[in-house]
Amino acid sequence: MPQIEENENMGLLERQIEALLFVSPQPVSSVTMADHLGVSPERVDRAVAAIKSLYAKGRGLTLLNLAGGWQMATAPDLADTVESFSAYLSMQRIRLSRAALETLSVIAYNQPITMAEIEEIRSVRCDRVVETLLKNGLIDRPRRENKRKSLRRYRTTNKFLEIFGLSSISALPTLEELREECEADEELSAIGDGEASCGEGESELGDE
Repeated sequence: MPQIEENENMGLLERQIEALLFVSPQPVSSVTMADHLGVSPERVDRAVAAIKSLYAKGRGLTLLNLAGGWQMATAPDLADTVESFSAYLSMQRIRLSRAALETLSVIAYNQPITMAEIEEIRSVRCDRVVETLLKNGLIDRPRRENKRKSLRRYRTTNKFLEIFGLSSISALPTLEELREECEADEELSAIGDGEASCGEGESELGDE
């Protein structure tokens, strides 16, 4: 019975340690966890070893020994998955207007490009939109660029590539590919509208 109780207590301790490390933004020492949980540092170390052993069996998390403490982290081999999802979340937080998206497209396909050239293509003033893109880190301008605002050249950033899932600017779809995709979307939309119309017609015919 004492052994069973010890195992149960150890299982609870492991769960408690996982919970503490999950919510902590920085490494937590065994002594700190032991003091908070009312157990010896040795018991904490044994529980941490058990958790590490569990995570070593192909799990998505791992424990890192940093700065004299323990910190929960994602498994190193999942770095690409985590980075791409972080980029996705960043995109969700960035709310761009239609004007901002159009301006971003102009810059992406014509970079480096000046404000005057952007406005010539869009036929509207774009200074406020460009400022929004700069604040969101989607575009930048060379530091040693011309001080005259009208001559500054803008380009997309690595953040732009990450958010849109591109390995490089050369991976952007061509304008022809975009045109074909838009045409395909329009065709699918027309098919969907046609199916909806048929359904309504059948319903009316049945009522008669």
